[in-house]
Amino acid sequence: MPTVVMFHSAYGPRPAVEEAAGRLREAGHEVHTPDLYGGRTAGTVEEGMAIKDEIGRDELLRRAVAATAPLSERGVVYAGFSLGGAIAQNLALADTRARGLLLLHGTSDIPEDAAVDDLPVQLHVADPDPFEPHDWLNAWYLRMRRAGADVEVHRYPGAGHLFTDPGLPDHDKDAAERTWRTALAFLAELEEPADR
Repeated sequence: MPTVVMFHSAYGPRPAVEEAAGRLREAGHEVHTPDLYGGRTAGTVEEGMAIKDEIGRDELLRRAVAATAPLSERGVVYAGFSLGGAIAQNLALADTRARGLLLLHGTSDIPEDAAVDDLPVQLHVADPDPFEPHDWLNAWYLRMRRAGADVEVHRYPGAGHLFTDPGLPDHDKDAAERTWRTALAFLAELEEPADR
């Protein structure tokens, strides 16, 4: 089963991240959950964005790269929640050994020169989502496909933005359960590299 590196949202390393990692571990995956905030968590999205801005995008990416570098040669699946999804996407597109990309509630800009070799990508997103509007997602999908990714998008009507987090008002139990069933099936389909 592929190793998964899962990045937290702008709220920081909340219990929901470890709960999600636990689900994947029960299915046989090795899962790493880097703490990009140095132990800090936020009670509101505004607090979380303030922490993110204080640390800065470049430093968050540097910390993410440092956390994943020792694992990348084995071919990991990058995953993340919202802000963490954006970080995961940046790393996966830059890592020629990436096995897959699992995005929960978030995407990122795509470099013009991005190119991957049939990278499996799965996105789970609320519909509508104020942070991931339809026009943006349609353009994102087309750019990812143009870069060479094999993309599937799962939308959840009526769910809140971070609907997989049981500790937030956005939580939608049914949508979360559907997400994890679909995500686990996606991960199970990713085969080990041929040289392993």
